[in-house]
Amino acid sequence: MNRTITSEVTLTEKKYLAKAKMRNHFAVIDEPLESGGTDTAPTPVEYLLTAIGGCVSITLRMYAERKGWDLGEIKVKVSQKEKLGPKGIKKSLVEEISFEKEVTNEQRKKLIEIAGKCPIAKMVKGETPIESLIV
Repeated sequence: MNRTITSEVTLTEKKYLAKAKMRNHFAVIDEPLESGGTDTAPTPVEYLLTAIGGCVSITLRMYAERKGWDLGEIKVKVSQKEKLGPKGIKKSLVEEISFEKEVTNEQRKKLIEIAGKCPIAKMVKGETPIESLIV
């Protein structure tokens, strides 16, 4: 199966304000005031964190449904952490996953494993090559 998923982003003449089109959906992107933007929309990093959280929660729901587990509401908070080290600033991501319903220790172990299998997380971990072309 060959499939292409596309997002087209156009940077406007308003400094860092960009418009994105994904299928029949639209979003805007900007930078905060302190970075020279107008703070009218989320940053690319905030969209990435949102994509990871959305993917992880959907992946967990799909798995839980196959197992017949009722997790209730699933929340995934994704944060980017920055730490100054000897080689400069090192960035990392932290996912805080919670469920409305109680889960057993065995379920918890399996759900953490499954969270790491979300396709977006796999992309971020470097498992998807990126080819840049100027057309």
